[in-house]
Amino acid sequence: MGADEHAVVVAGGGPTGLMLAAELALAGIDVAVVERRGDHELEGSRAGGFHARTIEVLDQRGVAGRFLAEGQPVQVFTFGTARLDMRDFPSRHPYTLALWQNRIERILADWVAELRVPVLSRNAVLGFRQDAAGVDVHLAEGGPLRAQYLVGCDGGRSLVRKAAGIGFPGWEATKSNLIAEAPMAQEPEQGVRHDERGVHGIGRLEDGETFRIVLTEREVRSGADPTVDELRAALVDVYGSDFGVGQPRWLSRFTDATRQAARYRAGRVLLAGDAAHVHYPVGGQGLSLGVQDAVNLGWKLAQVVQGTSPDGLLDTYEAERHPVAARALRHTMAQSLLQGRDARMSALVDVVSEVAALDEARTRLAGALSGLDIRYDLGSGHPLLGRRMPDLDLETEDGPVRVFELLHEARPLLLALDDHDLDIDDAPVTVVRARPAGAWELPVIGTVDAPSAVLVRPDGYVAWVGAGTEDGLRAALGTWFGGGSCPHRQDGAAVRA
Repeated sequence: MGADEHAVVVAGGGPTGLMLAAELALAGIDVAVVERRGDHELEGSRAGGFHARTIEVLDQRGVAGRFLAEGQPVQVFTFGTARLDMRDFPSRHPYTLALWQNRIERILADWVAELRVPVLSRNAVLGFRQDAAGVDVHLAEGGPLRAQYLVGCDGGRSLVRKAAGIGFPGWEATKSNLIAEAPMAQEPEQGVRHDERGVHGIGRLEDGETFRIVLTEREVRSGADPTVDELRAALVDVYGSDFGVGQPRWLSRFTDATRQAARYRAGRVLLAGDAAHVHYPVGGQGLSLGVQDAVNLGWKLAQVVQGTSPDGLLDTYEAERHPVAARALRHTMAQSLLQGRDARMSALVDVVSEVAALDEARTRLAGALSGLDIRYDLGSGHPLLGRRMPDLDLETEDGPVRVFELLHEARPLLLALDDHDLDIDDAPVTVVRARPAGAWELPVIGTVDAPSAVLVRPDGYVAWVGAGTEDGLRAALGTWFGGGSCPHRQDGAAVRA
């Protein structure tokens, strides 16, 4: 392709856009990222980490260690006041990784650079025009780019979404918060406190001099950026002192407005991450949702671009990911309400917390919040179908290997787990004959019967399960990896365990 042509243009170089670019590059797709900021220019530390399923996704690509080396594994899930411990979950990563977004983006950007993806920084997508063959993407700087597909990963105020005419229905804000990173001349009261408005907190950052400040405002505000005078007034309102707060290095406002795109696709234009869904940041769902959007979409878009799958495969992206985000939005709305602590709400929080602490409730909630319980609706059958493939230890003729190590190149994988020869020599998949060690355990579900073979999609989800025969294998291979009819179910459901 020419200098101004790419198979895919990604608008936005945050975690979602960078992850999508990496997925496409692994598949050999010519992808370019357009990002309005300069290299690694993220104001403030922003969001704070990844959940278990997302760490598994990064492990599948062989890069989890880069994030683990800089982050801190913690058990942070709470619902009300109940602690949702995940240490008994069957995963190599049964925890949340605490790592600020600015460091996450730097690690992802370095990986994308290794994959030789061009990033057009200090630029922005201003609009586009699509036709039957592609999309002309208009930029703030330079001539238009021509692409087969455009993906909007450009945040909650997504220009791509608006220009595509995609609605963004949901719920208006009922509260707003100030968030800042600033020095304080006096030692503040650190920790988290709740009142009838919601949550407030102050904590010292790694440099020892800067504090991260989160305050729920007395009145709902949005629109214009907050000022340092508003920050000082809000500190006095909550704590009785502004602690001599200095000039913030970052000051922003967020609300509990909750919205989801009416559809994730308009022709050759798709949405992912915050461009497709926004919510209150309680529970830290946003980064993980966006990265998992990217991993679900990436391999499908690559196959369509390469011509190995029909365009209709892209419809399964919305069918699978829209319900996942819809459930996350319901959870964040519920958790947001439980942050209030007037007398009546405190009674509700106490009751909810007692129930959430029960083992079955803890397992269900932790499975949902971590993403470990996600099941895409690929039909009925074995419990593995539509769920993530466990990262089993395998014995192969080439020696021991983990399942996730076999997914580093983002290719479909067929595991033959008994002595039956599978007649699939011409299939576009990596075939590995192996014997697994240990039991087949799934989060929330528990132990399941061992299959004779498993077809694993590049995103780590199981597309077919063998029970001693090849029944349905050819259909699954054709459906997902080469020209078969696409499994776009009318209910489009991604359901929990």
